[in-house]
Order: sequence, then C-alpha cells, then structure tokens
Amino acid sequence: MKSFLTSLVVFVALSQASPLPISVLNARQADLEATTDTILFTDTIDQFLAARAAQDPPELDWVSNGCTASPDQPLGWNFLPSCQRHDFGYHNYKNQGRFTDDNKALIDSNFKNDMYDECNTHSGLSATACKGLANVYYEAVSAFGSK
Repeated sequence: MKSFLTSLVVFVALSQASPLPISVLNARQADLEATTDTILFTDTIDQFLAARAAQDPPELDWVSNGCTASPDQPLGWNFLPSCQRHDFGYHNYKNQGRFTDDNKALIDSNFKNDMYDECNTHSGLSATACKGLANVYYEAVSAFGSK
C-alpha cells in the first residue's frame, strides 16, 4: 500500500508541474532530428540494427513491416535491414514534420545504397543480379512509397 501511495504522490506532483519551456522542447526536437539523420545516413547498417534492437533512443519510431509485400531475403540476399532502415526514415521524418519530396528522395536513395552494400557482400553474377533486384525495390519505393 505504501508503494501505491508513493506512486500516487509522485504522479500528482508531476501532473501539477509546469510544462517544459518551448526552448527546451525545441532543443530536444532538434536533437532527435540530428540523431535520426545520423542513424539513417551516417551509421552503418550494423550500427542501425544495434540501435533498433536497443530501441535507442526510445522516442524514435522503430516499427517496421520489413519489405512490405516484397520478400525480405529474395534469393538469399538479405534486404530486411535495408527495408527496416527505410521504414525508420519514413516514419521518423513524418513524425518530425520533415517528410518532403526532397527528403523522401534522400531516404529512398539511402535505401538503394544499403541494398547495394548487401549486394557487395556477394560476387560475380550473384552481386550483379542482386543489384538488379535492388534497383527494382528502389524504383518501387520511389514511385509508390507512402507520402
């Protein structure tokens, strides 16, 4: 019972607290936007996957439906991490009010680069065929990716 009362007192105190100043909220928004950009465009795919597994930072949207209606691992090429990072970009840019046509194009281009990085782990005809399929995935999101 004591723990419940303590929690209730803390809840009431927090609900009575004055809201954060706009400058603090704006600074936090800018930090989340910069973090989103780093995770999306600078970090390696392995760093992205580690952040995603940790849900770090928790304020960002980490939800993904994989490669939507396309195979996540066509013919053994693992496009799932690329699709997950692409979803991360779309979701967070929308949540942050930054999902413009130009930014969509940047996110889509990064998706293609991520898939090409996967293709580059293969050799010969496999790498060439992989890049051909990556181009199909890229063209699909460029044309039909959600706005």
